[in-house]
Amino acid sequence: MARLDDEARNELLTIARESIREGLRGRRYVPPVPRRPALREPAGAFVTLHEAGALRGCIGTFQADRPLYRNVAEMARAAAFEDPRFPPLRPDEFDRIDLEISVLTPMRRVESPEEVEVGRHGVYIVHGPHRGVLLPQVAVEQGWDRETFLDHTCLKAGLPREAWRSGAEIYVFEAEVFGEEGG
Repeated sequence: MARLDDEARNELLTIARESIREGLRGRRYVPPVPRRPALREPAGAFVTLHEAGALRGCIGTFQADRPLYRNVAEMARAAAFEDPRFPPLRPDEFDRIDLEISVLTPMRRVESPEEVEVGRHGVYIVHGPHRGVLLPQVAVEQGWDRETFLDHTCLKAGLPREAWRSGAEIYVFEAEVFGEEGG
């Protein structure tokens, strides 16, 4: 997927915020079809909510079976109301949340952990029924090196820290990440 221009990014952020606003009203938001062709292309996406700099919800999909704008609308609603780590967003929190969108490239399996590039790749680890994912920006925000990034992805999957060294499948993807400030 080609990089999105500022107008396309702003349109996706508006779609995400409107989806959450309508969810707070008990309605499902159906965004209008965007004029920009890039937003109508199939792509996976994650939507992350922060409140006062702290994570408040994050849900996404790697599936590129729907247009990007529809995935963003669905993932925003899910991040606000369905992330099992947090209670559903309350109306009084709406103006305090900041949104971040990560538009994903398709995943590819790597043959060696050395192929993982911190700052470029997100990581998806699979081992039996366990699955865990961390977006590319997480390693950078936390100051992690490659091994620490892989360790934490394993922990997120409910695996031992170093499971990536012994039999876990490692996939990488890239993300175009952008957000809003000040809710």
